[in-house]
Amino acid sequence: MKKPLLVIAGPTASGKTDTAVAVAKALNGAVLSADSMQVYQEMDIGTAKPSMEERGGIDHYLLDEWPPTVSCNARMFQEKAKEYLEQIYAQGKLPIVAGGTGFYIQALVYDNDFAPTEEKGESERAQAILEAEGPEGLHRALMQVDPAYAAQIHANNVKRVLRALTYYYQTGEKMSAHNEEARQKPSPYDLLFVVLSMEREVLYDRINRRVDLMMEAGLLEEVEGLLKKGYDPSLTSMQGLGYKEFIPYFRGECTVEEAVEQLKQSTRRFAKRQLTWFRRQQDAHWVDMTGKTAGQAAEEIITLWNNR
Repeated sequence: MKKPLLVIAGPTASGKTDTAVAVAKALNGAVLSADSMQVYQEMDIGTAKPSMEERGGIDHYLLDEWPPTVSCNARMFQEKAKEYLEQIYAQGKLPIVAGGTGFYIQALVYDNDFAPTEEKGESERAQAILEAEGPEGLHRALMQVDPAYAAQIHANNVKRVLRALTYYYQTGEKMSAHNEEARQKPSPYDLLFVVLSMEREVLYDRINRRVDLMMEAGLLEEVEGLLKKGYDPSLTSMQGLGYKEFIPYFRGECTVEEAVEQLKQSTRRFAKRQLTWFRRQQDAHWVDMTGKTAGQAAEEIITLWNNR
């Protein structure tokens, strides 16, 4: 018998956390965060990490797993998530994976194998391009061999671009083809995959408002505190949305207003890429959040779960 697993995915600011908590309360569930930034300690505001109040008494996992100095990847996430899944099943609860990092979700629900490139490490050829031409040159190299995958990644996401080029140079296979093959593979779980969406203008307004609320909550001070503790701006964690946009401000290269506007714009673009990723998900059930509360969306998802 396959073990049950519910995924609530979607773009940033689409209401995943509140909806997942509402579903968990109704189905005796626990939430596994699938967010590549919420795994980091000391990074709360910029990652939109749910507060204890927002968690609503529901157990949450994969928050605050590693210090900012650790470069988390999909393999690490997968291993830790599988450990937590067993704990949740042992408690007789339903695991609910909630987040927007598609590659991490895919790694877990389809049990991706990372062995082929993990054993060899990063490609010297790809590393040489990065050193000679920087992130933009690295992204151009990926665009030449795998335009479909390159279109999904921003050039500043050096880790993913480097990994994709490494995979191509070492296997001769495109990462986009590899991911598509993984999506076609049946999940080892009794899976329901839900994607939250909403009208673009509504989503973009929510993103802009979320950034304003982050600033009111002390995002600028959070970034400053991390820098004062000596965390290098080149760290994977510090290159995340909500953090890298403020580095130029602290270097005196832009105003805080310009940094905030850049964050809003980058987040909107990121949400667009997230939606592109999830549209490729086979057998996904889309729930339109436009005009809906988290409770209403939860009722719809519970019905889908019971009728799966």
